[in-house]
Amino acid sequence: MTNTPKNPPSSPACLAHEAEDTYMGFAGRDEIAAFLNELLEAERAGTGVALRSAEAAAGTAFVDLLRDVHRDEARWCAMLLKQLKALDAPASTRIGAFQEKALAIPDMRERIAFLNRGQAWVVRKLREMLPKVRDDALHHDLQDMLQAHEVNIERARVALETP
Repeated sequence: MTNTPKNPPSSPACLAHEAEDTYMGFAGRDEIAAFLNELLEAERAGTGVALRSAEAAAGTAFVDLLRDVHRDEARWCAMLLKQLKALDAPASTRIGAFQEKALAIPDMRERIAFLNRGQAWVVRKLREMLPKVRDDALHHDLQDMLQAHEVNIERARVALETP
């Protein structure tokens, strides 16, 4: 006669590593792909805004900041495309509506302030998603992206406070 427990465990602990990411509280592949595409569209918009604004700000104190932001935004576009490819997920080809809105602002200080609000939106989105990212490489890339956006926000804040 076998001695089996009255209420056997429903799933052995040794199989937890086989559980889906969503079961463990992490974002699933589709959620991550949608998030990366949302960021990609926003970063493309930021790239366009920073590039065109740097051209318009030639000879001003803002030009170096805007060139640096452009370089960062392009870097993050490349990273997001790489991560989407790693997920075997299609990449969006859209550019976020932010670009058109920002470029419609004629005053450079107001445009940079608007760009900074866009950077803050990305920071907020990253902070929301990072705890749900299980993949170490993706987590690292998104953490780097978060820190770079925080630096750019601070640089823009300082530049806007300077007369």
